[in-house]
Amino acid sequence: MKPPAACAGDVLDTAAPCSVVNYLRWDLSAQQIGELTVELIEQTKRVYDQVGSQKFEDVSYESTLKALADVEVSYTVQRNILDFPQHVSPSKDIRMASTEADKKLSEFDVEMSMRQDVYQRIVWLQEKVQKDSLRPEALRYLERLIKLGRRNGLHLPEDTQQKIKSIKKKLSLLCIDFNKNLNEDTTFLPLTREELVALLGLELGSADAPSPFLCLVWWPGPSNCGLGRVFSAQTSIPTQTLVFVSTPRCGLASPVQCLQQTGENCAILRELVTLRAQKSSLLGFSTHADYVLEMNMAKSSQVVATFLDELAQKLKPLGEQERAVILELKKAECEKRGLDFDGRINAWDMRYYMNQVEETRYSVDQNLLKEYFPMQVVTKGLLSIYQELLGLTFDLEESATVWHEDVKLYSVRDSASGKVIGKFYLDLYPREGKYGHAACFGLQPGCLRHDGTRQIAIAAMVANFTKPTPDAPSLLQHDEVETYFHEFGHVMHQLCSQVGAGASGTGAVLAVGASGGSRLPGRRPAPWVTTGPCRRLAHWIEMCLSGAGGLRSGSAVPAAAVSSRPHTVVPLCVSVSSSSPIRLLVIGLGPP
Repeated sequence: MKPPAACAGDVLDTAAPCSVVNYLRWDLSAQQIGELTVELIEQTKRVYDQVGSQKFEDVSYESTLKALADVEVSYTVQRNILDFPQHVSPSKDIRMASTEADKKLSEFDVEMSMRQDVYQRIVWLQEKVQKDSLRPEALRYLERLIKLGRRNGLHLPEDTQQKIKSIKKKLSLLCIDFNKNLNEDTTFLPLTREELVALLGLELGSADAPSPFLCLVWWPGPSNCGLGRVFSAQTSIPTQTLVFVSTPRCGLASPVQCLQQTGENCAILRELVTLRAQKSSLLGFSTHADYVLEMNMAKSSQVVATFLDELAQKLKPLGEQERAVILELKKAECEKRGLDFDGRINAWDMRYYMNQVEETRYSVDQNLLKEYFPMQVVTKGLLSIYQELLGLTFDLEESATVWHEDVKLYSVRDSASGKVIGKFYLDLYPREGKYGHAACFGLQPGCLRHDGTRQIAIAAMVANFTKPTPDAPSLLQHDEVETYFHEFGHVMHQLCSQVGAGASGTGAVLAVGASGGSRLPGRRPAPWVTTGPCRRLAHWIEMCLSGAGGLRSGSAVPAAAVSSRPHTVVPLCVSVSSSSPIRLLVIGLGPP
């Protein structure tokens, strides 16, 4: 993916002066994106050429490790300027140009990651350098580069290296096309006003508008089968938050069949699976899972499979009980609607019947609950909680240069010292061509620059919450609020992480890996480093729950509504090899 978002770190004992400059820019034309992509590749390649052409006796920390780290810092920022717009730009021309830039840069990344001449100099440096002369961050950087070199096959024969390089390039391009297809997909199911009201079984304010009026239910993608948004056909703007629908209610054979109209991604997935297996085999791994897990705590797919098998046996009785509950609900609905009951829980049924269980067994009304979570109230509460929790101050930057009018930019100061430590963008509402889920993107790593100054970290949270209209506020589902807190936790990780004087921001890549979109080539952080803390931070939602006021009543969420809400059903899917079946484990439907 992307080259490092951190510096190896000079041997410094004092804090470096901090620059609060935002090096990011969002005013590039499609042509400029193409031209700057070529320029960035040429500039970065020159540094790799210099490192790889050194005589071995001239290899040093300054000429090798620091040179690579310094160029990767500038490369990361410039790369994000060029490839981030594919996810957020309102202009299709710019999104396409950014996608093409990503393809070229990803191919370049593969080329640089397979530079055996550079790898040989790094190995030489490890053998000759005195370990106690390097800071811990720099030493870890050195060790990780060597580890990644071996995982790229740079210790293998030349013909094997070429095969691996070819596969890596194909994988990179396929992943980019896969994401582009998701972002650009506009698959929808047209429904009349009457059909929509019958489908949802609830009142829709704008759905009562006079004819002609056509509402649309949009399927965001295969990973969200069973979810939809209500749109106005006149404006193409969502007028309702996420709703749960199911096959029996929408009268389709399955939502997946709707999505297969644009089934290019299915072919991509099949090719990805094959290529991953081929690459893993060339590198000496039994499966792609074994290749990935080598860098994780589990180390092998067998350890994971054993753990899941043991867990499945212990949870099987509970799972059978919960499966029976869902099947009972589905059977009753099929009988009521005169539909055939297939006796199965399909992927597109799960979210719908999860919602039904909450309503029928725990008296949780999601449509009533979301009235306590207007977007403005949630955002204010979220920002207040994180400021208090982490000792920070957030300031909205008025008239900031952003990529869309909905986007806001905040500066972040340490409350004790008053120093600016970073900035973050909030891009919370859906629009055509935008990244379709919720994520944190690291855009500018917080670390030392080549001149010894520290640049601030900058990140963006991108989501697709319902946009308010003149007639209706934006109301968030409870799980959307949790998502908001979770992803914003990643933003705080990007901005607050600091390791020594040589690396900070973006997950402090030299000490613990990286998070989000900025990382060393091939680096993925341990889940406990990034996702774990963000899950914990998401639980601060309960503070917001206890103090949120209802949209109409102005009162706090009733305690019974909070305490009675069941734990979320968690589908845990793990494929331990390309030939073994996917294990599906559903846990936690009801309270413990």
